[in-house]
Amino acid sequence: MRSSSSIKWRLRLVAGGITLFALIIAGNLYKTQIFSHEAYVLKADRQYASTEGDIFDRGYIYFQSKSGDLVSAAGIKEGNLIVMVPSLIKNPESVYNSLSKIIPLNHEDFLNKAKKTGSQYAELAKHVEIEVGDKIQALNFAGIRVQKERWRFYPGNELAAHVIGYYGFGKDSILEGQYGLERFYEPVLTRKDDASPGNFLTDLFTNIKKTVVEGEEMTGDVVSSVEPTVEHELEDTLMKVKSQWSSDLVGGIIMDPKTGEIYAMSALPSYNPNSYGSASNTRAYTNPLVQDRYEMGSIMKPLTMAAGLDSGVITPNSTYDDKGFITLNGKTIKNYDGKGRGNKTPMQKILSESLNTGASYIALLMGKDRFPVYMNNYGLGVETGIDQPYEIKGDLRNLKSGRDVELATASFGQGIAVTPMEMTRALATLANGGMLITPHLADKINYRIGTNKTVAGGSGVRVLKKETTDAVTKMLITVVDLALKKGAVKMDRWSVAAKTGTAQIADSSTSKYYSDRYLHSFFGYFPASNPRFIIFLYQVYPKGATYASETLTDPFMRLTKFLISYYEIAPDR
Repeated sequence: MRSSSSIKWRLRLVAGGITLFALIIAGNLYKTQIFSHEAYVLKADRQYASTEGDIFDRGYIYFQSKSGDLVSAAGIKEGNLIVMVPSLIKNPESVYNSLSKIIPLNHEDFLNKAKKTGSQYAELAKHVEIEVGDKIQALNFAGIRVQKERWRFYPGNELAAHVIGYYGFGKDSILEGQYGLERFYEPVLTRKDDASPGNFLTDLFTNIKKTVVEGEEMTGDVVSSVEPTVEHELEDTLMKVKSQWSSDLVGGIIMDPKTGEIYAMSALPSYNPNSYGSASNTRAYTNPLVQDRYEMGSIMKPLTMAAGLDSGVITPNSTYDDKGFITLNGKTIKNYDGKGRGNKTPMQKILSESLNTGASYIALLMGKDRFPVYMNNYGLGVETGIDQPYEIKGDLRNLKSGRDVELATASFGQGIAVTPMEMTRALATLANGGMLITPHLADKINYRIGTNKTVAGGSGVRVLKKETTDAVTKMLITVVDLALKKGAVKMDRWSVAAKTGTAQIADSSTSKYYSDRYLHSFFGYFPASNPRFIIFLYQVYPKGATYASETLTDPFMRLTKFLISYYEIAPDR
């Protein structure tokens, strides 16, 4: 005879099992009512109109305003799908005349569809506004049906298109996220059609581990760090640059140099993800800021200066003999004007007057063993880890040649090619005290189950001493205050550290440089004493100007003044 304690224990076990089962059922009912309520309503409506097609569902992507408010960047729009049942159309011409007054229809196409009386379904119009669908519904034509429809919608149209990407047909004609955040966070944004009680009961009895232990798939919405007003200002600035200088391509990045949060990122030409198929060139879809690499020119010089200071081969007070040119391995390197600055040329002048001979001098002092190490430590030649698909890495193969001429040319940004994002990340080390951070566009993921996850770039890895970056920052402030447009752009109450870059563009067919084609680049950070933002701008083959100081100084200062005003940044001097 079993003891009473044994019976009680078994009863408690059975009661516990029943309770657990009830909790699982209750949880699924909650999920159905809260998470899948809208899907059920739409399914019911769709079944009433027609049995064909599924109801579209996908997670949202948000911009984030400076106050933390979420602004839809990629969402779902509801409207109507207008369909025809040809076998029920008695007078096609009359129906066409009435419908064409409400929605645009091709006469010949309509009549051809109406003739296919053996067909039970023919689409006439997609993505029709609800008000328009109501007008068609009111006509009460037999054979014309108005169905509820949902589709991917981008309220900002072209705004941050390269960052966001689009939802459309990809490889093997599968509908999924293409490019940008849509692609990178596809597992988070995608929705499986699980709004069926049968699905849960099947999972419960055939895969109880997945149902009870693993629970809801980690799908949800992506909240980006992109600030829509800042993004709009960047794009407006880039548009004016491209228009003024007829550039082949222009791009820019605005980032927090300490955290890697990206507030704005854009390139032109671009496209509208609401009508992505209308882009004239498929290259418009790719994000050149992470998918293209360039020889960046003299914005590399501050990194060369920092490497020289950090390694101890020079000090801020060092000088060199500048003859205006040097010959290495049979090739001659000149300053932009071909002129020498004489004996005892100071380090400051290398940045203020952008002297190729000076940057070469530093790289040669460091030598083939130390200089390439610093370039690699800056994260050049490796992927940054930004949350964008198809990122490529820079090409630093020239630094492995062992020849002095390759060290020298790399010191002023020729002969090695990097992505704009790589370059921005490397330059951010000067603004944040010497830390190599990971740039990112997503700020957090809001999961459907009610939890969220912060996407952080981490504290970074130290690549430069703090005193090194302080010294270079001081030199770059002097560039803005005294040298850039001869001091005309100096801001009396805010310190700005910046540098221009002009690089010759290589001709891929001859492996030589064009004599009249240049890449212009510009970077800067502010307030320089405690930077909130780093801005990177570049354009490919601007017409009518040789130097970046001519084309990008004013756009950079426009963005700087906008950000200072918009974020109410306190003066630092």
